[in-house]
Amino acid sequence: MDSSIQEINSFNPNHHAISSITTNSISTAKNSSSPSNPSRYENQKRRDWTTFGQYLKNHKPPLTLSRCSGAHVLEFLRQAWGSLDALIGRLRAAFEENGGKPEINPFGARAVRLYLREVRDVQSKARGISYEKKKRKRPLQELAKHSTAPSES
Repeated sequence: MDSSIQEINSFNPNHHAISSITTNSISTAKNSSSPSNPSRYENQKRRDWTTFGQYLKNHKPPLTLSRCSGAHVLEFLRQAWGSLDALIGRLRAAFEENGGKPEINPFGARAVRLYLREVRDVQSKARGISYEKKKRKRPLQELAKHSTAPSES
């Protein structure tokens, strides 16, 4: 088994090479919800993680998870579809739940956050909606006060 597959499998909650910490957190999570019926979110997160593992395996040259960077995440995202924010959120959570350290989580890299912001801005402009903050409207009472005040002439 090549090292990239082996490493991804060690991060897969269904693989036998899970650390005891991960095993304990999985059993705790299973006890808090129905073990035979994972949530839609958990199912999607598992599918996303598996898809990302396939990306690492198929990368030329194949990548190990420890060699994965924010640039690799961006390359993966450019191939992805659906809600990028949700996808990244699930992958970020899966990375940490499967033994990854938060401080080296490539899904939380600055480049990824900037890319998501750029995509959000482009999508909102395409819909004709400016994402910039709107000025706060003045309350009606304040407007009425100014309109009834005598004008100086």
